[in-house]
Amino acid sequence: MNRSKTILFIILISLTLAVSFRAGSTPAVYAIAALPAPVLNTPDFAAVFGGRDGKTLHLDPSGLIREVEFAALPGTAFRIEERLKRGSRTIYRVTTDDYPYPTKNGYFIDSRFVRTADSPPLPRKRLLPAKQRVIDNLLAARGSRYVWGGNWRSGIPQLLQFYPPASGFHPSPATLEMWQLAGVDCSGLLYEATNGYTPRNTSVLVEYGRGVPIAGLNAKRIIRQVEPLDLIVWSGHVQIVLDRERVIESRLGPTGKGGGVIVRPLREALMGLLKERVPLDAYPPAAARGVKGFVIRRWYPDSG
Repeated sequence: MNRSKTILFIILISLTLAVSFRAGSTPAVYAIAALPAPVLNTPDFAAVFGGRDGKTLHLDPSGLIREVEFAALPGTAFRIEERLKRGSRTIYRVTTDDYPYPTKNGYFIDSRFVRTADSPPLPRKRLLPAKQRVIDNLLAARGSRYVWGGNWRSGIPQLLQFYPPASGFHPSPATLEMWQLAGVDCSGLLYEATNGYTPRNTSVLVEYGRGVPIAGLNAKRIIRQVEPLDLIVWSGHVQIVLDRERVIESRLGPTGKGGGVIVRPLREALMGLLKERVPLDAYPPAAARGVKGFVIRRWYPDSG
């Protein structure tokens, strides 16, 4: 190849690369949560935390922020799929093995909660606490408020720092707690107590571990079957067995608002559940399509 052809070839390659980069074909970039990082199903964090007037949380009729998916624990690894500008803020559309669930709109984090990396980071270490420690962690959450997508019950104060309420506006203590996502939902209660070892959503918990045979049993016989930390679960809610006397759960109040983490008698919980759902050995077996059921899953490694 002569010199002129070589120069022409280099120019063509350069133009091709320039077009590729303008089209967004950039090397993969990764991020690691440096703080508990709220993951939303919208990039519009400011609309959720403050709104146009800086005084409004985006709450549904039940008082929940439905845009929240979960709080990624420190060390959670992300792949950055897209960078978005929202005013002076940079929002990342991300994927992560810690939350591998289908999404229509994508999952988003504020860049200030993470640090970036050019090479794939190691996955977050999942270290399961001892069984009694998990039980102690669950009980320590008693009285925490119900927060949709919540799994960091002490709250994330950086949300007030990054999305501060309007000057002169003094939110109520309850609003400040919600602004910081201080509380847990049902699966978030378990997720926090196990340091993020267990799956984050009930749609996976219904098949997590192994099933305890309960089909056709009444409450008294079911109680004989359970062990501490067994999960009474269906797609939408989970109750966690503390022992053969008690369960713990995070749930909405009876009017569909408020609520939080409570301990209930196991027999009472089962009797109420059996009025509405059928005990199943697997969720849901082909023969039970359309049947409202529940299962018990035994997941802790040293359980009998």
